[in-house]
Amino acid sequence: MAVAALALQQHLLYLSKPTTWLPNRTHLKSQRIGRVSLVSCSSSSSSSSSPSSSPEATTETAESCVNLGLSLFSKGRVKDALSQFETALTLNPNPMEAQAAFYNKACCHAYRGEGKKAADCLRTALREYDLKFGTILNDPDLASFRALPEFKELQEEARLGGEDIGYSFRRDLKLISEVQAPFRGVRRFFYFAFTAGAGIGTFFTVPRLFRALKGGDGAPGLWETAGNAAINIVGIIVLVALFFWDNKKEEEQLAQISRDETLSRLPLRLSTNRVVELVQLRDTVRPVILAGKKETVSLAIQKAERFRTELLKRGVLLVPVIWGEGRTQPTERKGFGVSSKAATSLPSIGEDFEKRAQSIIAKSRLKAEVRFKAEVVSPAEWERWIRDQQKSEGVTPGEDVYIILRLDGRIRRSGKGMPDWQQIVKEVPPMEAFLSKLER
Repeated sequence: MAVAALALQQHLLYLSKPTTWLPNRTHLKSQRIGRVSLVSCSSSSSSSSSPSSSPEATTETAESCVNLGLSLFSKGRVKDALSQFETALTLNPNPMEAQAAFYNKACCHAYRGEGKKAADCLRTALREYDLKFGTILNDPDLASFRALPEFKELQEEARLGGEDIGYSFRRDLKLISEVQAPFRGVRRFFYFAFTAGAGIGTFFTVPRLFRALKGGDGAPGLWETAGNAAINIVGIIVLVALFFWDNKKEEEQLAQISRDETLSRLPLRLSTNRVVELVQLRDTVRPVILAGKKETVSLAIQKAERFRTELLKRGVLLVPVIWGEGRTQPTERKGFGVSSKAATSLPSIGEDFEKRAQSIIAKSRLKAEVRFKAEVVSPAEWERWIRDQQKSEGVTPGEDVYIILRLDGRIRRSGKGMPDWQQIVKEVPPMEAFLSKLER
C-alpha cells in the first residue's frame, strides 16, 4: 500500500526535476521518505492463536492495528483493513498513529470507490494531523480518488489554504511562484510605498482644498490644490487596482503550478507495457497530448505517421486521450501500478557517484523503452486534468484539443483541434540541438 503518515518533512512540488517516491521499507506509510514502522508487530489474531501468549502480547494498540491493517490491505482484504484502521482511532492514538489511520482509511475508501468518505478522512488528516498534501498527489493507491470531483474540491481548498488544510501546500506553491516571478514582491513593495505616499499627500491636501473653496486672504490656489488632490486620489486608485491585479495573477499562477504538478504525476503505459509517471519522462521526450473524439484522434495519429521519422528526432511522444474512455473502462482502484522501484531520475549534485551512475543507467533504459506512442493509464484522471486546463484557457470543456509539452515538463503550446505536424517539425528543434538543451 502506498503510504501513510508519519509526520516526516517533505517539499511538495517537483517541477524542476523529478524525484523518486515510495522506496521500499515496511509498515506505516510516511509522506515521502518511505515506509517506516512504528513497531514491528504481528497481528492480534496470530498472537491470540498461541496458547502461551501473555496478556500483554495480545493487547491491541493503535500501532498494531495500523500495521495489521496495512498487512491486510496488501493481501486484498480491504474491508478487514478498514476495520483495523477504524479500531486504531478508538485506541487513544498519538498524532502519528492517528494520521496513519486516517490516511490509510482514506486509501481503503478510495479502493472501494467511496470518494466522499476518502475526502473526509484526508481532510481530517490534513487539518488536524499535519499530513502533507504532496502525499495525496503522489500515492498510487489514491489514483482512483484523484479522478473524482471530491479530489478537485480538496485540492482547491489546499491551494487556497482553506481551513488550515493546505498551508504547506500553498507555501510550496508560493515558493515556486516567486522563482517564476521574482519581481512580484518588489512590485508590491512599491505599490504599498507609493500608495502610502499618495495617502499622506491626500491627507494634507484635502484641508488645503477646503480652504481654497472658502477663499479669502491667504487661501491657496483652487485649481492647483484641486489638481494635486486629484493626482493623489487617482494614484491611490491605480496603485490599489494594480495590487489586486497582481494578486489575481498570482492566484492564476498558483493554480497553473498546481495543475502542472498534477500533470507530472499522470501515468502512461509505454510500448514495453511498463507504467511510468509523466515526470519520469522529463528530459527524455516531448509528449504531445491529443484529446478528443476517437475518430478525430485516430485521424491525427495517422497523419503523424507520415512524419514519424522527423517527429522521433524531436522526441515527440503521442499521448491519445479519448473523451469518455475513462467512464467506460473499469477504475484502476489499486492505483497506477507503479512499483516502489520505479525508474529514478537524474539525482542532484549532492548525491554520491554510485547513485548517480545507477540513475543514469535507469534513465538510459527508460529512454530505450520510449516509442512513438504511449497509452494513458487512469484515463478519467487524464480527462479531468485536460478539462481543468481547458477552463483555465477559456476553451469549452470537451472540445478537441492538443497540448505540446517541453522537455522540462511544462506546456509549450496548446490549441483547439489537432496539430499541424508539418508545422511542429519546423518549430520544434531536434533533441541534439542547442535549443533543446535549453529546455532541460
